[in-house]
Amino acid sequence: MTDKMFENNQVSMIGEVVSEFQFSHEVLGEGFYMVEVSVNRLSNYADYIPLMVSERLVDTQQDYTGQLIHINGQFRSYNRHEEKKNRLVLSVFVREWEFVDELEENEKTNQIFLDGYVCKDPVYRKTPLGREIADLLIAVNRSYGKSDYIPCICWGRNARFASGFEVGSHIQVLGRIQSREYVKRINDDETEHRIAYEVSVSKVDFLEDM
Repeated sequence: MTDKMFENNQVSMIGEVVSEFQFSHEVLGEGFYMVEVSVNRLSNYADYIPLMVSERLVDTQQDYTGQLIHINGQFRSYNRHEEKKNRLVLSVFVREWEFVDELEENEKTNQIFLDGYVCKDPVYRKTPLGREIADLLIAVNRSYGKSDYIPCICWGRNARFASGFEVGSHIQVLGRIQSREYVKRINDDETEHRIAYEVSVSKVDFLEDM
């Protein structure tokens, strides 16, 4: 069952470490740390993705800024309580970490596969230029009865297809993790710059559960 849980949420990513490790929390004597990687898109824009790493996987006391790494893991979420409400916090939980010397030509640097269930009605819209977009929130089962809630964004034909999904629909998606800056209004006089993380979907399939 545990292997099945790992199969439904798979991330593979190659990027440059752009921060030092910051302590996050401890579980049964095992420390977990946050570190950020920069992953280039084909457009030369870079996504900045937070990783959660165990101190037993890599020496978290070292500074690896500027080094290229290849990681495998899962895209996970948890709710953090702030401003009298919960905020969804996302990061990649690293299961494998490897240093690499250079990128091979045409090597995929940012891939994710999710097998989960639609947990909110899709939000379908068109941009002023007519581009179709659909926002999804997918619940992906994890071990010990937990679930990760992953925001996804679909484009074009995929957006039109996804707009017909119902809550509870079983789907699979392939895509990449991307970061996006936005401005959060705190009150009438105050705003705050934040970064959102989501899956940009390249392929989506609807599954008929038996």
